[in-house]
Amino acid sequence: MKRIFLVEPLVAMYAFSFFLILPLVQQYVYRRFWLEVTGTPYPISGNTSRCMENNNSSSSNDSSYHEEVQRLASQFSTYSVIASTIPSLIVTLLLVTHSDRGGRKIAIVMPLIGSVIYTLGLLTVSYFELNVYLLILVSFSSSLFGGLGTFLGGVFAYIADLTKGDREKTLRMGGVETMIGLFSGVASICTGYFLNAAGFNWPFLTSVIFQCLNLAYAIFVLEETVTPSPSDFVPINGSPQRSVWKQIIYGVYDMFTRARGGGQKILVLLTIIFISFAIAYLGALSLVTLYELNEPLCWDAILIGYGAALSTTAFITSYLGLAVLTCCHVPQLVIVALGILSATAGLITLAFAKTTFLMFMVRGPMLLGMMPFPVLRAMLSKIVSTSEQGALFAAISFLENLTTNVATAVFYSIYSATLDWCPGFLFLLSAGLCTIPLIFVGLVSWIGVDVAEEVVVQEAVEEDLVEEREDNGS
Repeated sequence: MKRIFLVEPLVAMYAFSFFLILPLVQQYVYRRFWLEVTGTPYPISGNTSRCMENNNSSSSNDSSYHEEVQRLASQFSTYSVIASTIPSLIVTLLLVTHSDRGGRKIAIVMPLIGSVIYTLGLLTVSYFELNVYLLILVSFSSSLFGGLGTFLGGVFAYIADLTKGDREKTLRMGGVETMIGLFSGVASICTGYFLNAAGFNWPFLTSVIFQCLNLAYAIFVLEETVTPSPSDFVPINGSPQRSVWKQIIYGVYDMFTRARGGGQKILVLLTIIFISFAIAYLGALSLVTLYELNEPLCWDAILIGYGAALSTTAFITSYLGLAVLTCCHVPQLVIVALGILSATAGLITLAFAKTTFLMFMVRGPMLLGMMPFPVLRAMLSKIVSTSEQGALFAAISFLENLTTNVATAVFYSIYSATLDWCPGFLFLLSAGLCTIPLIFVGLVSWIGVDVAEEVVVQEAVEEDLVEEREDNGS
């Protein structure tokens, strides 16, 4: 039987099931708080905007109700992010680092189990109409198995095992980003219609079914790329697990300290670029749904679904742009800079979008905004050795989750504080923060990536010499 090493179907199904419910969670929480504050069900009236209803209403409390619900929803999101961040970070660091020795599949399977638990929790709270704050406990419980960062860390390390050349590595990792965009876009379009036709319970149940199928594929179909070495489990001073935990604890530390000269500098600088851009861009995008629910847009579920789907086209257009620019031999740092500038332009435009038409047009400047992520991952992957890919992507996922989750919590607080006088202030702030990764891109360009590549070549030669000596000795 042919061995299957295709991880892309896993990513596609995970993206579909995850983004099928992601826009619904904020809307579900929003409607529960609306019912709690106003004592009436959330107004849904076909093609009529709730803003129009509020403007035509004689009640003077509509605006104050709306602001109170916005604040409660943003505070709830802050608590939820905080509750899930710490355990998810620890699990990501342990599992993805351990995958260098114990196999990649453990870093892929465990977060899939957590996703099933999370969606089952959503379905239970929604079906039985339990206290909405139980969702914070659900987020905490599922994060004990890892999260999206753990899953993607395992996936990218898996791909790094299978790819050799720079172009192949960049395009394969960019392809994963494209799969996320394509299938999350399809799911986002379905979400609004699904919600209007069947309520919240059926989308949650559908997501559970897809995630169970995904878990079965990961366990029984996907092949392992890393074979555990018996030496990793040899007892040391009577403790059979000591060598494993030593690898987990020191794997990331050794990766940074073993790199010499320019390699160490480039590794640190590229990591700073990746993390700072993720904070500024992804942190701001997490509030778009809440912004769309706010006045004067007041989008319904269908419009939110179309908006989310249009946003995910950035994954596809970024991949196409990446493929074209790579074929034209455009330097990787230039591609990163173009992506950051695209994201910055989109965030600035988003801050001033006050109509549905402009809100849809905002996605135009962002079409290349996702290009920096696969390029930076590929550049980082080239700098470290093949035996440290798990440690690398564990560190990247750990830092990305830590900083973006903290940034999201801070951004929610800023959004709540600036809601009265400038709801779009947060996006202007994020656009300003995008200048930080641009500065470091210039610094890396000044130092030169060739220095790091020379270090990698030298280390590879030394590793080959060590292996040759071991073979001659045996």
